[in-house]
Amino acid sequence: MSDSVSAVRLLLVDDDGELCELVEQYLTTRGFEVHSEEDGASGLQKAQTGDYALMILDVNLPVIDGFEVLRRLRSGAEATRKLPVVMLTAHGDETDRIVGLELGADDYLPKPFNPRELLARLQAVLRRVADAAPAPPSTAPPSPELLQAGKLAINVGARSAHSDGREVPLTAVEFDVLLVLVRHVDRVVTRDELAHDGLKRRLLPLDRTLDMHISNLRAKLWPQGDGMEHLKTMRGVGYLLKSQ
Repeated sequence: MSDSVSAVRLLLVDDDGELCELVEQYLTTRGFEVHSEEDGASGLQKAQTGDYALMILDVNLPVIDGFEVLRRLRSGAEATRKLPVVMLTAHGDETDRIVGLELGADDYLPKPFNPRELLARLQAVLRRVADAAPAPPSTAPPSPELLQAGKLAINVGARSAHSDGREVPLTAVEFDVLLVLVRHVDRVVTRDELAHDGLKRRLLPLDRTLDMHISNLRAKLWPQGDGMEHLKTMRGVGYLLKSQ
């Protein structure tokens, strides 16, 4: 994607009015249409209209905090369940990042942040949304692409995953990361490969987004607690999904 994104309506929810103004100015010059709200209740109400392609959501908000806003979005109507969300967290607060990703955030960015990095995160999320969009209907729909890795079954077109016959609800990012691993089952996939093909962006120094998504996948796919045996960490290199 180029440095300009056309006609993308974005909802920014943050109680820092000065930050909202700066972000709005920066993103507007890059082709975004930005609407700002300064409390969680107003932000949730706007998000529920379905008028926005993307949401930037701060954790610490008045009235309703960002976690509760995200929780209600993900348990609401179809449009809000799939609304891409990038969360803003306090610098160095790993707990906030973990909770946000577990609730279904697509990415996070610690404050303070460089506007160019925010733009890169937004573009990566938009690429994932575009990649996940259903193909236009045809007279003869193609056969579904089904992938198998041991007891894992992936329907690529439906973007659904089953583990030992049980359907596993995954976020869009979790599915993309899992898809890369399943396509390379029994092969070590480097962190850079997973970032490029799964997160649709590069990893920054000390960036643990990928590790958190891997942790969530282990917990969801192998709730009995043996996820690290099936999805192994190859220290200093990447991850290995085993077929057996």
